[in-house]
Parts: sequence; structure tokens; C-alpha cells
Amino acid sequence: MTDDDAPRSPLSPTALSDDIDETLDWTGAPVDCAACAHADRRVEPGVALLGGRDCHRCQPGRACVHDRYAKRIQRFFEWNADLAGTHLTHPYFEVRANAARVAPIFLLPRLIDDPDETVRATLARRLPRRLLLKLRDDPDREVRIAVAVRLEDADLAPLMRDPDCSVRLRVVRRIPDGMLPAMMHDEDPEIRVEVARRIAADWLPSLIWDDSPRVRLVVVQRLPASKLHVLIQDADWMVRLAVAGRIDSDQLGPLLDDPEEEVRTLARQRRDGVAIANDLPPL
Repeated sequence: MTDDDAPRSPLSPTALSDDIDETLDWTGAPVDCAACAHADRRVEPGVALLGGRDCHRCQPGRACVHDRYAKRIQRFFEWNADLAGTHLTHPYFEVRANAARVAPIFLLPRLIDDPDETVRATLARRLPRRLLLKLRDDPDREVRIAVAVRLEDADLAPLMRDPDCSVRLRVVRRIPDGMLPAMMHDEDPEIRVEVARRIAADWLPSLIWDDSPRVRLVVVQRLPASKLHVLIQDADWMVRLAVAGRIDSDQLGPLLDDPEEEVRTLARQRRDGVAIANDLPPL
């Protein structure tokens, strides 16, 4: 059986628990400790063990490299890191992925073309930059997200146009300020909100007419009060409310008779010199 043919665990790794009594291997067969090459490391269930990579132990139902449950495989390698390098070609993807978490880093490049995205995502969290770049165009979004949170500066440029918005969101939070204008017109408003939060003040006027009121709200919160008159008749009442709370009092104008009661009230309070609390949401 090849790696491509290897079945996945029937349970999500996030649902794994030591409360599950069964000890089945990744093929669904009972775990056979007698036939295990690591039988000399076995400790009987119920025996208390301290964790740590120097433990060199396994325990059925708790830490086992042959178990189908990812949590138990992970614990096995946490306790037996010295064995991780010998399991990087195992047919079960959970074994390869968990072995890759602790195996010597010089052994990891062989897994760059692993057929499973879980394994490649693990690599993306450990590989040095020159090898990490090879995963920048990975077909799986989770791998590219893992890459995006580690790369810096110009290395992130190709990911600025990634087809997945979750990848671009990580990118827009990490790229240098000077690269932000290139993402001002991203199709996803969440991306543009992040741009509005970070971009240099000189660029903010370019976002005044953004389609998303959330973007315009950030613009209102960052623009100098003297420039907010451009948004005084914005189509979104929350944007106008934010303008009413920050604009110079002698420019309140139309806001005093705004169709939205909350906007009118705030504008009139400011006109009359009533002290108001800043209830605007944080940037």
C-alpha cells in the first residue's frame, strides 16, 4: 500500500480522547504489542508516567505509535523523540505528521512532496526559509496559511494574491506597511479592513469610497477630524455616527438633522457642548 492509498483515521484528531478504551491500529485491527518493535518500552496501563522526551516509554491506550488515534501517536513521539526519524515514511499520515513535529530538522525535506496536507503543514511550521518557499504554492490552504505566518517581507508578495482569503488575511497582517497599498482593492472586505487599520495615513483618503461600511468606519476612526466632512453623508448610519462623534463641531451641519435618531442626538449633544463617551469600537 502506498501513502496515497493509506486511509485516514475515522475520527477527527480534535475529537480524540484517552477516554476511548479501544486500541485499534490505523487499519482497524487490534494493536498487537507483542509484535511491536518497541515492545521493550511498554509500560502497563494505569502506571503513572511523567511526560517528556526523555521518558522513552509507550503505554497501550495512552501513547502508541500503532494506535489509530492522533493524540496517542503524538504522545508516543513526545515521549520517544529518538524514534521520530525512523517513522517519516510510515503509511499512516498521522504517524508521519506527528513524527515530523519532533524529528531532526535535516530529515524533514524528504517530506516536502508528501501526499498528505497534514504532514506538509507540519513541515511548514518547522522548515527553514529557503525550504519553506517551496511550500508557498502548495495546493492546500492550510499549508499556505502555515507558510504565511512564518514568511516575512518580500517573501510574502506572491501570497498577496492567493485565491484563499484566509491566506491573504494572514499576509495582510504581516507584510511591511509599504506593501499594503497593493491590497487596498482586495475583493474581500475583511482584508480591506485590515489594510485600513494598518496603512499609512496618507493613503486613507483612497479608502473613503470603499464599498464596505466596515472599511469606511475604520477610515473615520483614523482620519484627522478636519477631513471627515467627506463622509458626513455616508450611506451607512454607523459611519455617520462615527463622523458625528469626531468631526469638528462647527462642521456638524447635516448631521444635526440626520434621518437616524442616534446620529441626530449625538450631533446635537456635541453642538451643545455636552461631554460624550467614546463608544466607537476599537480599531
